[in-house]
Amino acid sequence: MLLRRRVTAATALLGASVVAASLAAPAQASPAPGVAPSLKKNLVSYYDFEHPARGNAAQERDLGRSGTTIDLVNGGAAMRVRDGARRHAIQLGQVNPSTAGNDDWKAGVYSATGVPSLHAFNAVRGATVAGWFKMTGTNPSPNSGTANPDDVYNAVGLIGVLTGDSDGHAVRALLEIIDVSGTLRLVALGRRIDGGSSQTFAANEDWRTLLPQNTWVHLAATFDYDTGKMSLYKDGEPLDGFYTVSGDPWKLQGTPSPHLASATDPRGIKIGGSFPQNTREANPCNCRMDGLMFLDRAITPEEARLQYRIAKR
Repeated sequence: MLLRRRVTAATALLGASVVAASLAAPAQASPAPGVAPSLKKNLVSYYDFEHPARGNAAQERDLGRSGTTIDLVNGGAAMRVRDGARRHAIQLGQVNPSTAGNDDWKAGVYSATGVPSLHAFNAVRGATVAGWFKMTGTNPSPNSGTANPDDVYNAVGLIGVLTGDSDGHAVRALLEIIDVSGTLRLVALGRRIDGGSSQTFAANEDWRTLLPQNTWVHLAATFDYDTGKMSLYKDGEPLDGFYTVSGDPWKLQGTPSPHLASATDPRGIKIGGSFPQNTREANPCNCRMDGLMFLDRAITPEEARLQYRIAKR
């Protein structure tokens, strides 16, 4: 069901002081629970939505090594919801589908000069984004940016790391549902070079089967910028799929290895839609998320399986 509750001023767009706090030197993070031992040293950011920032419940502390606090945009503390006997998740979604506004519930952090605490993704050789996802409403959502009430967005945003030149949409590593040649598919979408072309690895299986309504599913997307290999995993098992762009979109051929991502700090993280700075709406996800992980290397199939078993919700 689409979210239609209007939010109060106290939980609306977070101001400049919140952004400044997000970009400050990271505080000492707590040990991330439920993480496979081999992944801990590469765990740049981790959010379990059990750790509000001290003094600001509209932010979530990072349990990874970077200490990158994220904003719970528009819904603030109300976005933390009980889902299970003792655990919270984050509720995301579209608020007013017929209005071109900036009130969708999403999360993340953004800085036009780059987020220094995310420096691990600067000139990185690989990346992984992963977490638990539960569809709780209609997806994709009506497109609030057009006059046609029958228009819907062509994508459902899950989680991603932005590029170093991103306007809040372009990504270095992304997990989402998007239209591929007329069919919505679960994809890993990666970009090695800022401003360059992206590559997409799309799952063969119907996304509605992979993400059934009101069911928690563990997903992971991996990106090897040196070899060009990308992978998707559901509940620890690899998904069959295909690359959507022919040729050499990451410009790997004819250049020496190792190939790395651009030597720029990402401009942020986006969760549940684009533009975490809340300047516009795009690709909201009517869903819940938990245990979100951002790693600075591509994990192996064995690690994906182990992480799912350790963190099983």
